Amino acid sequence: MILVTAANGNQGRLLVPKLLAGGASVRACVRSEASAARLRALGVTEVLVGDLSEPAFVAAAVQGVDKVYHVGPTLHPHERAMGLNLVDAAAAAGVRHFVFSSVLHAVTTALVQHELKRDVEEHLLSSGLEFTILQPANYMLPLKLRPAFERGVFELSWSLERRQSMVDLDDLTDVARLVLTGGASHHAATYELVGPGRFTAHELGAVIAQVVGRPIEVREIDADTYLRSWVGDANPADVAHELRVLRSITARYSSHDFVGNPNTLTWLLGRPPTTFEQYVRRQYDQYVRREGPWS
Repeated sequence: MILVTAANGNQGRLLVPKLLAGGASVRACVRSEASAARLRALGVTEVLVGDLSEPAFVAAAVQGVDKVYHVGPTLHPHERAMGLNLVDAAAAAGVRHFVFSSVLHAVTTALVQHELKRDVEEHLLSSGLEFTILQPANYMLPLKLRPAFERGVFELSWSLERRQSMVDLDDLTDVARLVLTGGASHHAATYELVGPGRFTAHELGAVIAQVVGRPIEVREIDADTYLRSWVGDANPADVAHELRVLRSITARYSSHDFVGNPNTLTWLLGRPPTTFEQYVRRQYDQYVRREGPWS
């Protein structure tokens, strides 16, 4: 039995079907009944709805589990506590392998979310559990492409001149499936997962423009504006943690590049990782089939 947390999130939506297709038994943890319904429709028979910051819920989630794949919920204020609680519960329950999805360069503690994940990494290293730590670069996300496809605008909340490396979530979840089903060969490993290329915002915009066949405006926005595109006009007190995280990203990414090397990902996949251009073409093809050509 494999426990997958945040099972309806960016990674879980891709990973869970891959595990099921390979014949694995999956127990999914989610935070809402709507997410649970989607997973049950996929064929997941064990879906738990609850809060991973609650010790009783975590203890129940790990009972009878052989392996854990933990993804901290995006921008959640209790992400550190969730990770620490889950590691402790997994150790107490005799889990055989704990796989943690961390982040590239988790030691960069100027980034709030990195510091949280670094603390979970350290706790896992001291837990006595067999572990694998995945350290993905920035995700290639449809959310960032949608304004380009719909309005001809590509926006980032940091300096347009700084370079970043990225990774395709399909590649990342292919590695996660491999690690979870590959036995002891991946125990005690830490893998940096980075796709090819180091891009400025202008270079990313040029790739998108080439794919869609029209000019793309590249625009820098601040972290507060970027967050409003996610959560709308929420009470500032309710999004204080999210703002702190995003403002730290803006500050760090505007003063330093965030780049990595694709060699490890290439080796694990046994093929070249997905390029940003390939990703954009795939997403744009899906967009055109769903919405029609950009008019």
